[in-house]
Amino acid sequence: MIKIGVIGCGHWGKNLVRNFHEIGTLHAICDTSWKRTELMTKAYPGTHVYGSVESLLNSDVDAVVIATPAGTHFGVAKKSLLAGKDVFVEKPLALSYSEGQELVTLAKERKKILMVGHILEYHSAVEKMKAMIKEGKIGKINYIYSSRLNLGKFRKEENVFWSFAPHDISLILSLLGEMPKRIVIHGGAFLNKETMDVTVMHMEFSDDVKAHIFVSWLHPYKEQRFVVVGSKAMLVFDDLAKDKLTYYPSIKEKTEAVKIKISSTEPLEVECRHFLECIDSRKVPRTNGKQALRVLEILTNSRERRYFRHESSYVDDKAKIGEGTKIWHFCHISKGAKIGKNCTLGQNVFVGQNVRIGDNVKLQNNVSVYEGVTLEDDTFIGPSAVFTNVLNPRSTIPRKNEFKETLVKKGATIGANSTIVCGATIGEHAFIGAGAVVTKDILPYALAYGVPAKFEGMVDVKGEKVG
Repeated sequence: MIKIGVIGCGHWGKNLVRNFHEIGTLHAICDTSWKRTELMTKAYPGTHVYGSVESLLNSDVDAVVIATPAGTHFGVAKKSLLAGKDVFVEKPLALSYSEGQELVTLAKERKKILMVGHILEYHSAVEKMKAMIKEGKIGKINYIYSSRLNLGKFRKEENVFWSFAPHDISLILSLLGEMPKRIVIHGGAFLNKETMDVTVMHMEFSDDVKAHIFVSWLHPYKEQRFVVVGSKAMLVFDDLAKDKLTYYPSIKEKTEAVKIKISSTEPLEVECRHFLECIDSRKVPRTNGKQALRVLEILTNSRERRYFRHESSYVDDKAKIGEGTKIWHFCHISKGAKIGKNCTLGQNVFVGQNVRIGDNVKLQNNVSVYEGVTLEDDTFIGPSAVFTNVLNPRSTIPRKNEFKETLVKKGATIGANSTIVCGATIGEHAFIGAGAVVTKDILPYALAYGVPAKFEGMVDVKGEKVG
């Protein structure tokens, strides 16, 4: 018998505990709240209780089910895979694409099952909907609309888009079998200025297929509806209705809805049994890590996509990118970084955590901008220029609390292969020649080059030498 350990027994975790107990595979639970674990052990006597993730992972459980807050998913899943456990983690897989990719790679290396809880994929109404679409009942899919609305539950670690939309994104990608070509998302943060409460997302796919997702936890009534409009007919999946799946035989005239009979089996039970089946047979789960990565890519890169990002580049969650900015091949923008409008980042550019970059800045190929650096508007950073942030680095001595700030002021130019030693301020419209090593402040409009860089005259706003 497979032994399952459930980590997190809160709002959704208690449902997972119940299902695995009813199936007969619940072996252990783990939660930091002794009040919750006490309730669980009373309801399911004989279940082993652990107060820490590490203690559960050191037990004899075969697999773990993770239903902790979203911000902890990556850390707990990684520990579980490293401990040699198969893993079922609730959505989202992680809070950044790079973390999700790390989990997928780790699971593959360790030959472990990695399944993600996109529960709609296991709903009998969705399974019937897919079958009817495959049979040609609605013709070609033209348009998909979904709404997931409620009052609360308000969260701070993830906004409503991250909390509600993954289910619908996963289902849309599954139905269409491709990633969107264009994404636009608009939202509002009304209760907490840092967390969106309402979002509307528009996606465009090949063959002129469109999709909309409307999610809100600031809504007077609950609604969970998924509509597929085809070239001949329509399907409506309403998860709150008595008749959950209805078929409308025509798109050209009003017709009476046809109620479609579906199984009454709880979708979560189907999902839990599928996880157990995958553990036993070692087959790839229906909602596996790679599929979850596609959802995660949309979640992490759809923040009102008014900028261009090449598909080979990574923009971490909580990085802010201005309208009109272009991010080309193999770049990495770290969390907390802020890049202004109409910037251009060439190939293989790295922008560290909390870096501030103004508007209309150009970073050429192979530039590294580390934490502690600020680039003001209209600055130009030549190919392979490097910024440092520690004066005396040692690999064995952490010095993150000793970062020296570097400021490149408006309109300045940094030549190719230059090195800017941390702590320097480069003045407005200054010009640093190629290959220079800047070790001290540079005056506004100054021309400097050499190793170390020295004052060699003055330039105008166009970069022409004037004295």
